Amino acid sequence: MEKKMNVFEKYLSLWVAICIVLGVLIGKFIPIFPQTLSKWEYANVSIPVAILIWLMIFPMMLKIDFSSLKYVGKNPKGLVVTLTVNWIIKPFTMYFFAWIFFKYIFAAFINPELASEYIAGAVLLGAAPCTAMVFVWSYLSDGDPAYTLVQVAINDLVILFAFAPIVSFLLKVGNVDVPFDTLLFSVIIFVLFPLIAAIITRRYVINKKGMDWFNNVFLKEFSVVSTIGLLLTLIILFSFQGEVILNNYLHILLIAVPLIIQTFFIFSIGYLWAYKWKLPHRIAAPASMIGASNFFELAVAVAISLFGLESGAVLATVVGVLVEVPVMLTLVNIANRTRNKFIWG
Repeated sequence: MEKKMNVFEKYLSLWVAICIVLGVLIGKFIPIFPQTLSKWEYANVSIPVAILIWLMIFPMMLKIDFSSLKYVGKNPKGLVVTLTVNWIIKPFTMYFFAWIFFKYIFAAFINPELASEYIAGAVLLGAAPCTAMVFVWSYLSDGDPAYTLVQVAINDLVILFAFAPIVSFLLKVGNVDVPFDTLLFSVIIFVLFPLIAAIITRRYVINKKGMDWFNNVFLKEFSVVSTIGLLLTLIILFSFQGEVILNNYLHILLIAVPLIIQTFFIFSIGYLWAYKWKLPHRIAAPASMIGASNFFELAVAVAISLFGLESGAVLATVVGVLVEVPVMLTLVNIANRTRNKFIWG
C-alpha cells in the first residue's frame, strides 16, 4: 500500500511560501499590524508569537512516549549513530557550512553584520535535531516506529541539557555575543514547560479514554491546532521581515544553499555509518533522518528571543522550514531506493 502524507505535511513548503507573501504584504501595506504586535513583549519575547509557538510545540510533544525508553537497550548501535551525528557532528558542520558560505562565498551579496545573523540562525537549526516530522520521514521510509519513539524521546532529553551550551559556544566562536540566561530561559519556556505539560496531558487522556482514542482522535485534533499555530506564526514573522525581504529577496535563495548542503551531508554520514555497521534498514533510515531534519519550531522561537522578530537569524530559521519538506522527501526516496542494499536484519 502506498504511504501518504497529509495535505499540510506534503505541501508544507507551499504553505510557507504563501505565508511569506501574505506576511510581506501585511508588513508593507498594513504596517500598524507589526507595530502593534511589537509592543506586546516581555523579556524580549513576543507574547503573541510565544503563544503560537506553544501551539506548535505542545501537540508535537504529545506524540512522545517516554515509556519507550525501557527499550533503549535494543539496537544500541542505532542510538550511537543518532546521538553522535546529532550532537557531536551536526552543530559544528552546520556552523562550518554557514560560515564558509555567508562570510566568504556569498560575501559580495551579504554584508558582514547580516552574515553573522544568518550564521546564528543556521547554528540554532543545527543544534536542534528533529522531533515531530521525523515520525513522518520514518513512516515513509518503513522505519521501525518503536525505535523512532525511543530516539525522539532521548533526543528531547538531550536538548534540555546540550542545546544551550552548544549554541552559546558556537555563537561565541562566530563573535556573536548572546546572554546565556536568555538562551537557557528559551529552552525552559519552549522545551521543558511544554514537555512537562504534554507528559501530564498524555497520561491523563490515555487513562481516561485509552490509547486508541488518544492516537486516533485526540492527536489528530491537536495536529490542526499545530498547523494553525505554524501558519499564523510565519505570517507574523514575515510581516516584520517585509522590508528585509523586499530589499534582499535573493538572500532567501542564498540562505537555502548551505542548509540544503548540510542536510544531505548529515544524512550521508548517518546512513553510510549505519550501512557499515550492518544495521537493518528499518533502524538505519530513522537514525539518519532525525539528524538531517530540524526542530525548526525551537530554532525559530529561540531566534526571536535572542535577536528579535526583524533579525536575519529569524529569517534563516524560517528558510529552514521552507526547504525542509522537499529536501527530506528526496532523502526518503533515496532511503527507499537503497533498501535492498541492507541485506541484513
